[in-house]
Amino acid sequence: MFSVYILSEFYITLRPFKLYMNKFTHIFLITLSVFVGAVFLYSASTKLNSIFSFEYTIVGFVHLPWFFAAVAARILCGLEAALGTLLILNIYGRRKWVLKTAITLLIIFSLYLIYLWVKEGNQVNCGCFGDAIWMSPASSLIKNVLLIIATIILLLFNNGLGKKWANIVSLSLLVILIALPFFLYEIPNQQPTWLQKDKFKLNLSSLYAPGKKDIPKIDLYKGKYIIAFLSPTCPHCQMAAYKMHLMKQNNPSLPFFMVIGGSMDLSDFWAKSKAQNIPYTRLDKDKFLKLIGFSFPVIDWVNNDWVEAQTPYISLNQKEIEKWLK
Repeated sequence: MFSVYILSEFYITLRPFKLYMNKFTHIFLITLSVFVGAVFLYSASTKLNSIFSFEYTIVGFVHLPWFFAAVAARILCGLEAALGTLLILNIYGRRKWVLKTAITLLIIFSLYLIYLWVKEGNQVNCGCFGDAIWMSPASSLIKNVLLIIATIILLLFNNGLGKKWANIVSLSLLVILIALPFFLYEIPNQQPTWLQKDKFKLNLSSLYAPGKKDIPKIDLYKGKYIIAFLSPTCPHCQMAAYKMHLMKQNNPSLPFFMVIGGSMDLSDFWAKSKAQNIPYTRLDKDKFLKLIGFSFPVIDWVNNDWVEAQTPYISLNQKEIEKWLK
């Protein structure tokens, strides 16, 4: 009887500590869920802020066609945003599908990172946080492993909000947030702006001026060319050159040509655009601005010295170019 009394007293003594530990564990699991959700949400927002860069990453590394890359980029951003929001709210849906989906997505991303590491090395930006934070495949893989472990802990020990309405809210938020990027960042019209009555001759004489050191080796006055006028420090120009680089990789016969304004060093431009596979010439600042004005990039579709169409870089489409060349 005495031993039973001692055990009961010991249990009564431990009861407040047990309640404290349960409360601490509950707070820890909620905090962990908010943290994992915040990472998902931040990842989605950084990709959305540089959605076209994310598209080009998918094209360059996964080799999806351009249109499907644009669709995939928006779906992935929406899915990450939905998972992040639901994790922050501690809403996991029926049978904790939110946590299971998060783990599955992290595993898929990790397999992609391993592929990228093997194929491209560890000195590339994997694009996990868009252009906001440069991350190598190795560092991003470590991040994913830690997130997977954290999410498994939540799956095993945290029930989240288990009310009946929680599953309806989770599915509704999933649909809304996956659809939202398609409204915020519409997939650009793939057609160039065709100049009918407004066709004009492109004055390329400054490119072939006597004494110019890097006169184009091709005759841009004859035949069809996509000529891009780019400033090397302009982020949009860098993206335009990178997009042309990817297209040139897919089809080396595409007649791209770059006119790069100014006389500054091009090391940073090449690092960001990787466009060394495209022929180019330099033009000093004054002549460059006189030729195209102060808005760039300018991308002209030139046929025998006549500009037939113009297009912004975000809607530059490989299939349309190939159709135009036939």
